[in-house]
Amino acid sequence: MEVTWMRRVIERKRDGERLEAPVWQSIVQSYMDGAVDDAQMAALAMACVWRGLDLDESVALTRAMVDSGAALSFHGEAFVVDKHSSGGVGDIVSLVAVPLVAACGVKVAKLSGRALGHTGGTIDKLETIDGFDAMLSMDAFVRQVEEVGCAIAAQTGDFVPADKRLYLLRDHTATVASIGLIAASIVSKKVAGGAHGFVFDVKCGSAAFMRNPHDAVELAQTLVEVSRAFGRRARALVTDMNEPLGRYVGRGLELIEARHLLQNGSGEERVLEASLVIAAEMLELAGIPDARAAATAALRGGAGYDKFCQLVRAQHGSVASMEALRVPERCFDVPAPRDGYVTAIDAVALGYAARELSHEHPMYGIRVETRAGDRVAAGDVLARVFGSDAQLEAVAQAFAIGTERAEAHPFLYARI
Repeated sequence: MEVTWMRRVIERKRDGERLEAPVWQSIVQSYMDGAVDDAQMAALAMACVWRGLDLDESVALTRAMVDSGAALSFHGEAFVVDKHSSGGVGDIVSLVAVPLVAACGVKVAKLSGRALGHTGGTIDKLETIDGFDAMLSMDAFVRQVEEVGCAIAAQTGDFVPADKRLYLLRDHTATVASIGLIAASIVSKKVAGGAHGFVFDVKCGSAAFMRNPHDAVELAQTLVEVSRAFGRRARALVTDMNEPLGRYVGRGLELIEARHLLQNGSGEERVLEASLVIAAEMLELAGIPDARAAATAALRGGAGYDKFCQLVRAQHGSVASMEALRVPERCFDVPAPRDGYVTAIDAVALGYAARELSHEHPMYGIRVETRAGDRVAAGDVLARVFGSDAQLEAVAQAFAIGTERAEAHPFLYARI
């Protein structure tokens, strides 16, 4: 592609024009071939942030990125589902919902990512299990989904390489915040993953990429519409991320919390509700009647935990190692500095602090002992830091104490 041609494309988008599907196909192909360089692509990405993409453009870009690499397909008539979270802190929903859905007879093909910024990564959590292999080949991934009923694996370089390269560029050039680009990035990976239906959990709040409900709902609607353009069934929920979802923050500790929830059928109210809501949406997408009741029965009856253990074994993990994981005995309390109410919890700060702790040891992390709106007295424990005192100050500063009770945030803002 000639430099002048790409310059004209950038000018068109900069001036608010829409780009046709063949143009998006040429842009992505030329970018991967090296005919379009990073500077030109960064300029186009900034124009997209400034002017936005309409639905047709988002679909065209998604298709072009899917075409840049390999794609999976599943044999037979079984309906396969996948889920996606836009990133959260203390979010263990995938670890819980995937085996619950599979235990109810619906196959789940979950391609997951690693920690990004302040958000935790499902793959990082699973890799605290001795021997666990997240790097499945495409054939092994398909086979496990068909035989075991579920798999959680990392995306390999064969999947949507254009998205991987473009996302890195957007991250470096502050051009992530475009709903059209975000939707194309997410849906391209889901389509390439081969599932027939998707449930999107779009986080909203101070610790989410979408800070306000309006933008989160717009992203949720775009994700569903782009997915349907590829013949996929799709639903989206907009859920709260103004504070950690579960009690624990840190890769190994979050795995323990997920294990405990699956083993006992109970746990922290917010993360339990989130897991059941997402599982029910996935089951409904596959046509399972009384989906919430089915997911609850799989949780309380132990079928979900049994399926989780099958997944771990299938991916060469040691169930004995997983069941032996314990919260470290060495811990440091973070006390409330004065009487009052917890008015806010900085989940971003807690996410970064937990990542630093996990670098010291995978089982180091944080337990949040209070929630926004709780009444505390001076000296009450706001949080506990396990394993190391290196992040005590950062954790203490994450809790705001005021004289008036903060208004509670709803867990669920919208269902699309």
